[in-house]
Amino acid sequence: MGEPFNAVMSQPPSSPSSGQASSGGSGSEELQQLLEKLQEDRLWLLRELDSGRWPEWRLDLAALERELGQLLDQAADRLD
Repeated sequence: MGEPFNAVMSQPPSSPSSGQASSGGSGSEELQQLLEKLQEDRLWLLRELDSGRWPEWRLDLAALERELGQLLDQAADRLD
């Protein structure tokens, strides 16, 4: 059997907002921060795919990346 998923994929670089607990912020601000972090992760995935990483999963991951981008755009529109 293959390697565990976590062993195959390296982690994207963490952003300043990742892993920090929010204190006193509104739910809207927290949601905006979450959307920004997810957008950063989506861009990281896109860069990894463009560099040729995971060729056997490229088509599936690219489709998921596009869907995630659409979902994040819709969420941001609703937030505004």
